[in-house]
Amino acid sequence: MTLFKTFLGTAAALAVTAGAALADPAIIFDLGGKFDRSFNEAAFNGAELWAEETGGSYREIELQSDAQREQAMRRLAEAGSNPIVMAGFSQASALSVVAPDYPDTTFVIIDGVVDEPNVRSVIFQEHEGSYLVGMLAAMASESGTVGFVGGMDIPLISRFGCGYAQGVRAVNPDATIIQNMTGTTPAAWNDPVRGGELTRTQISQGADVVFAAAGGTGLGVLQTAEDEGIFSIGVDSNQNYLHPGSVLTSMVKRVDVAVHEAFTAGADVETGLFVMGLAEEGVGFALDDNNAELVTEDMIAAVNDARAAIIAGEISVHNYTEDGMCPVE
Repeated sequence: MTLFKTFLGTAAALAVTAGAALADPAIIFDLGGKFDRSFNEAAFNGAELWAEETGGSYREIELQSDAQREQAMRRLAEAGSNPIVMAGFSQASALSVVAPDYPDTTFVIIDGVVDEPNVRSVIFQEHEGSYLVGMLAAMASESGTVGFVGGMDIPLISRFGCGYAQGVRAVNPDATIIQNMTGTTPAAWNDPVRGGELTRTQISQGADVVFAAAGGTGLGVLQTAEDEGIFSIGVDSNQNYLHPGSVLTSMVKRVDVAVHEAFTAGADVETGLFVMGLAEEGVGFALDDNNAELVTEDMIAAVNDARAAIIAGEISVHNYTEDGMCPVE
């Protein structure tokens, strides 16, 4: 169970942390909150699993603005939390300032890299998992046109989109791929109305499968896809359950595993750079009762063959963030 649940800025609540037991782990959720049904919620699930298994307590903070990041990290470090997990790449700048001031505290950042001796940086090979769901999208599409709705226009999300496009074209070289980003500010993660609008636009252009990599904005994509009778693909968490029979699959990113491992290791968690791809089971595609009738055995076999080939190095999925380019348009 969590020791306290509060929004940063409530000084009285934050003061409670000072009296907590030393070395309780902590997590700072990124903008969008821990119940975004996507990235943050995956992180929350990892923390909750640790608490259930151990009976331990952890501290948490849900950010309301970018300006609160550094303050949140310092509050938790001064309260004795160890390790402190930061969910989201946007926390990297603040962490690079804070980490050197607390050399005896171990910090863990997910989706970002901070080169400090007391920081564990965990990144994912999103392009590998996105390749697999791109294959499924192409195999499920009847129109030969599929879509992608990203959140904030940043290289990380382009990595999703590029991997997806490569998977689509591996199945159907003549496929049309429509890609849109929601915006250029953090607000792009929390605009389901805009997500729905972009989805309808893509549908009008022929898309019958749309992959959403957009945080809370993606909820609008999934809802609109169901309303309009097409397939959607979820992201980060397994979102198949949100619209059973409409969500083709979800590109699962095991943020929950990264948090659970950090909490389990405690203050002794190993620092440095850790990469989680298909080989490490850090990314993949979701199969369950909610999409069992949508994904055939032949589709699963094809994707599993591709997964094995990627791990073996027989298929190379281009990583957009290496050069800012994608071989598929």
